Order: sequence, then structure tokens, then C-alpha cells
Amino acid sequence: MSVTAGPATPPIPAPADRERLQLLRLLRRVRDRMDREYALPLDVMSLAAGVHLSAGYLSREFRRAYGESPYSYLMTRRIERAMTLLRTRDISVTDVCFEVGCSSLGTFSTRFSELVGMPPSEYRRLAADERASGVAGLVPCVARTVTRPVRNREALVPAGA
Repeated sequence: MSVTAGPATPPIPAPADRERLQLLRLLRRVRDRMDREYALPLDVMSLAAGVHLSAGYLSREFRRAYGESPYSYLMTRRIERAMTLLRTRDISVTDVCFEVGCSSLGTFSTRFSELVGMPPSEYRRLAADERASGVAGLVPCVARTVTRPVRNREALVPAGA
């Protein structure tokens, strides 16, 4: 006669682990808010206030968890959305800049060039030719993944370099 044990109960996390998990939940809320509200004027102070943390603590822990500052993460989301708008809509680069939540065309263009490797106007020209964009006929969620900007530090280093 064999006796089977009931379902195993997960171990209770230590207090430090519970605190870290709670912090990660708060950081995810901040990240999700930036994903949703990228076009709104967001700053670290308001993001931190939304989860009852200090701005400095939020910045440090966000960088520790996600590898980049909240501002850098937000700008990447804005540039991703700008890339989509430049590929799919016939509006000026200035209008794209303001639609994604940037208030300075110069900062937007500089950041776009850093992340994408070319200015927004050149990206639009290349994207106009669907063969050059490489996303012709792809489902939008796949196209978004394929065209996601890659920071210089994230780019793959060629073999033998």
C-alpha cells in the first residue's frame, strides 16, 4: 500500500526576499506605466511618487533590475513608437516627435540616430521601400520585434573583433 503525499507547499521566502519581490513588483508597475503612457510628460519624480519611492532609489533600482535608467527606457519606447509611425503614417518628423511625447525635435533626432543608426528622415525614406525595411507582410507584433532599436552597447560584436 503506497501513500502519496499531497501537493508540496512552496517554501516561505525570507523577509529580504519578500522585500526584493515587492520592489520588483513596483519597478514592473513603473515600467508598465512608461509602456502605456510613453506619450505623456513623464519624469522620474512623478514615476517614483506613483509607487511611493524616492526618485534616486527608483533610478538606482530600476537600473539594477533592467540594465538602464528609467529615462533611457522611456526614450527607447518613444523611439520604437516613432519608428512605427514613420513606417506607417504620412506625417512630418516634427509631428512624430511630438506625438510620441518628445518636446524637443533636436533631442528626439539625436536619440533616434543613436538608437536606430540613422536620422528619422533617412529611416522614413528607407522604410518607404518595404523591401528595404525587411518587414513587408509581417504581423505587426513581429515587425515591432524585428525593428526594435538596439543600443550600441547591446549590438553584437563581430566574431574575431
